[in-house]
Amino acid sequence: MTTLRMPAVWTPRHSGHAPDGGYWLGVRLPGDEEPVRGDTLRDQLVAAGATVVGAPDLGLAPVLAVHDAVFVDCLRRAYPEWVAAGHLDDPGQPQVVPYLFAMPGFAARARADRPPASIRAELGLYATDTLTLLSEGTFDAACAAVHSSVHAAQLVLDGAPAAYAAVRPPGHHAGPAYFGGACYFNNAAAAAQHLRDGGVERLAIVDIDAHQGNGTQEIFWHRGDVLYASAHVDPAAGWYPHYVGHADERGEGEGTGATCNLPLAPGTGDQEWLAALAHLVQAVRDHGSDALVVSLGVDAAADDPESPLCITAAGFRAAGALLATLDLPTVFVQEGGYDLRRLGPLVLQVLNGFEEENT
Repeated sequence: MTTLRMPAVWTPRHSGHAPDGGYWLGVRLPGDEEPVRGDTLRDQLVAAGATVVGAPDLGLAPVLAVHDAVFVDCLRRAYPEWVAAGHLDDPGQPQVVPYLFAMPGFAARARADRPPASIRAELGLYATDTLTLLSEGTFDAACAAVHSSVHAAQLVLDGAPAAYAAVRPPGHHAGPAYFGGACYFNNAAAAAQHLRDGGVERLAIVDIDAHQGNGTQEIFWHRGDVLYASAHVDPAAGWYPHYVGHADERGEGEGTGATCNLPLAPGTGDQEWLAALAHLVQAVRDHGSDALVVSLGVDAAADDPESPLCITAAGFRAAGALLATLDLPTVFVQEGGYDLRRLGPLVLQVLNGFEEENT
């Protein structure tokens, strides 16, 4: 494996997020997005010769740049209020789990001046599932993931050709005021916004995770300055996020045409996936983007028993090379990838492919 030249931003603060699983169809399942994932990724990067740099604590500003303040405040208060309500003992639940979900019909008469009386109900204003639990350190870890991603973006603004944010929890399913899909705050969106605030006029987010980044799409839905482009397993085939990610979703208002979704059939392999990615690369060129953020998920891997797609290591390497043909300052932000033996090696396939093309 070629030694990685770009800096990899990582923080030990990720380990505070320890949800210890979640609930799937009412059944408690062991988690695959636990602290060992972040530590394993770092170890695999170091073993491959990568330079790992820390991330500063940037406070709430970069989180609030892409998320609603009331939502962020709810997640900040969630665990302390859960403890204060006595839920560690009654019912004996160590993690924060939403109790009610504010569906439009159910919450039709809800008013902003009459918030829910308990955190277990308030959280249901923003939660999309029962898989995405909050532990004592989740809020700080989610903020730290944003900080790492924004720091990677700053390194690029300072002149690095590319940088990689080796973060957890992931972020692309987190929207302006909702969380779910193991995501709390949107790391890629925060990196993109930091690039915009740093003077980049137009940029693209290319999402190569196996699942569509519904949260990223929603954050930039009405904006034409940021292109969101994704190739992912077809939600119409029953894959997360089910409701969105279809080809006819193109943005609205000033953002019309700045969303590009390419749904792929379950089991799609390298050839069709890379052809879709080539289409996204052309969309970036047509958009006139001046910089690139890549939502780098490797959960499409052929050898991953839970993968909906069948992408090989060679396919991931080719994807990195294809993204490099854009010749843009690039920030890679980690999304999915839960097979711990292959997580770092597959990430490095993408990053090495990118750097070799740019050599």
